[in-house]
Amino acid sequence: MFKVGIWGLGAYLPPKKLTNFDLEKMVDTSDEWIRSRTGIQERRIASHEKTSDLAAKAAIRALKDAKVSAEKIDLIIVATISPDSNFPSVACKVQKAIGAKKAAAFDVSAACSGYLYAMTTAKQYIQTGMAKRALVIAAEHITSLIDWKDRDTCVLFGDGAGACVLGPVKSGGITADFLQAFGDQGHLMQVIAEKGRSPFYPGKSIHVKLPHVVMQGQELFKIAVNSMADAVVKVLKKPNSKKNISIVSSRTRPMTASFPL
Repeated sequence: MFKVGIWGLGAYLPPKKLTNFDLEKMVDTSDEWIRSRTGIQERRIASHEKTSDLAAKAAIRALKDAKVSAEKIDLIIVATISPDSNFPSVACKVQKAIGAKKAAAFDVSAACSGYLYAMTTAKQYIQTGMAKRALVIAAEHITSLIDWKDRDTCVLFGDGAGACVLGPVKSGGITADFLQAFGDQGHLMQVIAEKGRSPFYPGKSIHVKLPHVVMQGQELFKIAVNSMADAVVKVLKKPNSKKNISIVSSRTRPMTASFPL
């Protein structure tokens, strides 16, 4: 099978900034409280742009970096949990926006791990010969799902997109990968739409709170840290892994990382 590596990278952030000092005026929090616990000083907010807009702009930059025209892309995969709509997919909207008329296009939904799921899927398309060049994008307009009265979540998230072009390489490339899900822990972070009786018309009227993120941050943090460490160990034990592992191979800037085993 073909070796697959990253040909080019691109990213896009919307211009509007929301600082910790801005959030101090919205919820019971402070710049010191946020920075000491998260390291975050500001986040970007897509006030007029949709997820597909963010994704398309990141894609254009990745294509430029890879020196590949959109017409030569065979596959577009977008990882997102905040699509413009249920359908058409964000990937199809990106296809139209960048003019990748020959590409297959679909979305994947895997939350924080979506980019890895999308890259692994695209890699296998190229390895099997079903695609020659793939555009992989992770894009979120997650602030559209935030309850801005919930200080435990609203301080953490922002909007943006990252993209890469994958293709065959002669050496190096993505040498090993590992995926796993913890569906039984899904309650620790989820998007819900709360329903309740209207106080003005008891027993008759229902009000619905817009879908929003709820999170049990401390428990989620413990699982995320431990599972990430376990995943690193498992991927290093795969047959293709070596003491000095080439994580990705780029035509313009090879990147390597060394792990003692």
